[in-house]
Amino acid sequence: MNNQLPDIISKNLKVVFCGINPGLTSAMQGHHFSNRSNRFWRVLHQAGFTPYEIEPRFDMAILTYGYGLTTAVSRPTVRADELSKEEFHASIESFKQKIEKYKPARLAFLGKPAWLAFSGLKTVEWGLQQEKFCGAVVWVLPNPSGLNRSFALQSLVVHYQELLNSIPVLNQHNHGTLNIS
Repeated sequence: MNNQLPDIISKNLKVVFCGINPGLTSAMQGHHFSNRSNRFWRVLHQAGFTPYEIEPRFDMAILTYGYGLTTAVSRPTVRADELSKEEFHASIESFKQKIEKYKPARLAFLGKPAWLAFSGLKTVEWGLQQEKFCGAVVWVLPNPSGLNRSFALQSLVVHYQELLNSIPVLNQHNHGTLNIS
């Protein structure tokens, strides 16, 4: 089994979505959020990030829309709670280097564990965070995993729409000026 799920990332993206770590199905298939029970692609589409629901095997298409994918910890597990604090701690430096290299405008942590570990905070609320990470504005969104029963699909969509609504819309006809209309 491939123990590394490759990042889908490029420079200056609008948002890099950061999963806690790869699930076993995703690691085996080599595609992000490929477990059928994971709601990431459905939520992304229903929240308005993509014009259609991307199939996991076409996960590279997310770059087309100005978004990227990474994980905080690279080790695949069945459940994210199988990770140790030491694994998060060991991942911080390489994660910082990645974010500094690619310079996304926003970093969206999917679930609280990675942001708690990386920020050193004791508690966090959902949504926009006060602290930045390597210059990126940080959001914490509910994890779309099928194991996360705390959030119904529509509730996930609402949280993700808040992030989408924070992204300035560029009017292509005005060569990059903000479209206020």
